[in-house]
Formats: sequence, C-alpha cells, structure tokens
Amino acid sequence: MATILKRNRLSFFLGFLFLIFSCDDKTDFNQYKSIGTEGWKTNEKVYFEFNVIDTLSQKNLFINIRNNNSYEFSNLYLITELNFPNGTVIIDTLQYEMANETGEFLGSGYTEIKDNKLFYKEEKTFPVTGQYMFTVRHAMRKNGEVNPIGHLKGIQDVGFSIEKLD
Repeated sequence: MATILKRNRLSFFLGFLFLIFSCDDKTDFNQYKSIGTEGWKTNEKVYFEFNVIDTLSQKNLFINIRNNNSYEFSNLYLITELNFPNGTVIIDTLQYEMANETGEFLGSGYTEIKDNKLFYKEEKTFPVTGQYMFTVRHAMRKNGEVNPIGHLKGIQDVGFSIEKLD
C-alpha cells in the first residue's frame, strides 16, 4: 500500500512539473493605458514603447480596447503609427467592429466592461533590433459630420500586446 501511495505521489509531482514547464507564455509585450473619465480626446495619442531583440520569429500584434456601455458606436476608427529604431514609420488607418447588428458589444467579459483583442498586424517579423514606439489615437466622427468627436466616451483603457506564434 505504501509503495502505491509513493508511486501516486511521484506521478502527481511529475505531472505537476510537466504542466508548469510546458505552459509557455506567448506574450512578449502587454501594456494598457487608462483613458480619463471625460473620454478619449481627439488628438490624445496613447504611446507604447517596447524593445525588440528577436528579428527572426513572427509575432502577432494586437490593439486591446476596454469599453463600457457608454460607448455609443458599433465600430471604432483608429490611426496608428509604428516607429522603428532606424527611423521608418508605418501609419495605418484601421476600422474595427465593436458591436453586432443588435447593438450587443462583441468583446469578452460578463460585466458592462468588454475586452476587445483586435488584430493590428499578423505574422509580423521585426526587421531591426532596438526601441520601437507604437501610438494610437481615435478617428471617430458622427455620420454626416466633418469634425471629429472631441471626447469619445466609453473607452476605458487602450492596450497593445505582442504575442509569439506557436
């Protein structure tokens, strides 16, 4: 009986160690910045700085948005800049769906706060090592209006993350 218990403990311990060491964190970078309660101002850029060492592996880059029920729109327009250490700058205008046809938000979460993990770049390889800067700002306007929304309500946090591919 004692031998069986020792064997079971050893099996459990080895299984536990296997689980711990086999769980590889795929995240290279993950950071959020809080947006003030007055809303995301039109010209307010959210900045993220990160260091790249690996120029061989492909990565997925995500923009992470936390919104609440005060967000009035079914989509979100963003303007992004990715600044490379060598001076190269990539500027993108992006559009994301935030709600379905019935107005229900698409993000995950059981409360009024929804987390949205939005693809920015897929299978990206960084060409040079060094310090990069990613900036994002909103470009929302109401239908038929030329001027942007001064304070975009309902966006609580803006994040940026980089994940290794499997």
